[in-house]
Amino acid sequence: MWRQNNKWHIIVPLLVIAVLAGAFWYGGSSPGLQGWTVSDNNKTEQPAAPADTTPEADEQPNETAAPGDTDEPTPGDAALADGQTEQTPPAVPVGAGELSADAKVALAQEIAGQATAAAPQGDAAYSAAQGMEIDPETGKDKYNTDPVPDGKPLPVEPQDAAISDVAHTCTISISCANILDHMDWLDSAKIDLVPADGWILPPLEVTFYEGESVFNVLQRTCKQQGIHLEFMNTPMYNSAYIEGINNLYEFDCGELSGWMYKVNDWAPNYGCSRYQLQAGDVICWEYTCDLGRDVNGYTITGA
Repeated sequence: MWRQNNKWHIIVPLLVIAVLAGAFWYGGSSPGLQGWTVSDNNKTEQPAAPADTTPEADEQPNETAAPGDTDEPTPGDAALADGQTEQTPPAVPVGAGELSADAKVALAQEIAGQATAAAPQGDAAYSAAQGMEIDPETGKDKYNTDPVPDGKPLPVEPQDAAISDVAHTCTISISCANILDHMDWLDSAKIDLVPADGWILPPLEVTFYEGESVFNVLQRTCKQQGIHLEFMNTPMYNSAYIEGINNLYEFDCGELSGWMYKVNDWAPNYGCSRYQLQAGDVICWEYTCDLGRDVNGYTITGA
């Protein structure tokens, strides 16, 4: 009897509780909507993704992130201690002033090596037969020189050269004509140093002495003609490295620019101090803006 008389006093509170419970669950306060998953069979509860991570945010590309916005370096970047990233420098610098002298020599040799790889390879059997000592592990001699092509002269080490008083003649020239085709690449401060016809020294017959090298003749001729010459000795390659002539330096006209030499229209794959001259040789020093391809050669100025 009491239950019948008071049933509404019981039903109404139960309905209120049910409504509040439904509002609590579906209104956003349930555990599953607060970043937690409901455990089954007494499993440990694991945190889900943060509540503010939406599918739209996950799908956004990471193009606008600054280098320091992420703890993980992107490919090509080097991570620094402070969490920032630094772009890996290019293999070839944009200016000679950014490198030390040794670094410039090493870079020029690396460039020359890359270019030589694309050129006709030397003849190891011929070079060995002519007395070139080739390391079987590297395929080069002790001064990092590849075998020379069949019929071409082998390098002669400056310390082994016997210079006599027997005089011969050869022809030498110095040209930067290739810069005229790439004036927009040239360091603006160097424009006035480029002759209108490209000749720093037109072909000139000079005297040399038996046993002298291309470098000996270049150094003496520049001194006699009042032409600026800057070089450095590189023991690693046992030769002089030509940095600048007429105040035009490597990298002044592009990232693949510099001085190279040819003898009798061949660009040797070794330094100018190691090329021993013969009577009647024709020496051409040329400024390349494209790794020697613009002068039909494949070796930037040999060190």
